[in-house]
Amino acid sequence: MTKPAAFFQRDRTWHPPALTPDYKTSVARSPRLALLSIENSASELTGPVFGHGDIDPGDADLIRNYAHTGDPVGERIIVHGRVLDESGRPVPGTLVEIWQANAGGRYRHRKDAYLAPIDPNFGGCGRTLTDAAGGYAFRTIKPGAYPWRNWVNNWRPAHIHISVFGSGFAQRLITQMYFEGDPLIQRCPIVRSIPDPRAIEQLIAPLDMSAAVPFDCLAYKFDIILRGTRSTLFENRLEGN
Repeated sequence: MTKPAAFFQRDRTWHPPALTPDYKTSVARSPRLALLSIENSASELTGPVFGHGDIDPGDADLIRNYAHTGDPVGERIIVHGRVLDESGRPVPGTLVEIWQANAGGRYRHRKDAYLAPIDPNFGGCGRTLTDAAGGYAFRTIKPGAYPWRNWVNNWRPAHIHISVFGSGFAQRLITQMYFEGDPLIQRCPIVRSIPDPRAIEQLIAPLDMSAAVPFDCLAYKFDIILRGTRSTLFENRLEGN
């Protein structure tokens, strides 16, 4: 017989409202009608799944996985942490993907027209599977800030996009990780749409000198909590977990 699990009441003040006019694109993206809950099909819940054979160990090293003529330009860092459930238990075997701008704040994307140059040795994408303790780690370059067309002079703080897959392909959550001490965080209209300062703090990775590599990389620690009243804010699940 299955033992009943603890029930965690959803905190409806934790996530931002879908309509936040200062974040201009939310005006067009926010729903005008009540949301509908649609059950996933069996195929969506059960597959496809990812195994260690699908992931190359080098996929988690963004300093080397796209390099052609040398290492990319910028501050070398390690981003690491754990994927946990609402009770603090590790979630092993979970696919974690990241993508980011280069040190100048430019994405390797054909629609990114920012003036900063493309780094020929930096692709800006990586992936890995969490280990038995729910741990993950990436080696990468600290991304730069960049301007965006929200208001006249808005700049996105340095950030890394993080995608976490569940046991099936339809179970995907996406968030952003910011860096401790960045003065642009509190000026960002996207960040300011989050009502609870504690939720904002969970999106900011502190410097972790214990995981830094001397004369090589600084490190930042970012744990991801998937569910519960204090789950990490996920930008594609603004209605709550």
